[in-house]
Amino acid sequence: MSRKTITTEKAPATIGTYSQAIKIDNIVYLSGQIPLSPETMSLISENFREQITQVFSNLANVAEAAGGSLNDAVKLTIYLTNLENFSVVNDVMSAFFQEPFPARAVIGVSELPKDALVEIDAILHLTS
Repeated sequence: MSRKTITTEKAPATIGTYSQAIKIDNIVYLSGQIPLSPETMSLISENFREQITQVFSNLANVAEAAGGSLNDAVKLTIYLTNLENFSVVNDVMSAFFQEPFPARAVIGVSELPKDALVEIDAILHLTS
């Protein structure tokens, strides 16, 4: 079993005691991403669509650093501070993923770090 820490400057730096991702053999565990700009480490907007788009971009950059892409995702967990944004999640996901879509859970939460409206973590299965 090989274990490797994955980091990239194309995604926000960690703000705690965790790694952007951990790769074990061909499985990659991506830590939760919130809508921070990698350059400024600030929330990119208060608009939900813009926030979730940034989150998927951050996740895509970490997936790329691990040698994969979001299409290697087998599981997503999406945390929303407002479940009324559920339909926007589906809409934005269609721009980042192709069928077969990953398994997914969407969970309503009362608060996220830095007052983000969304956080997403992922598990990838790399085939190469």
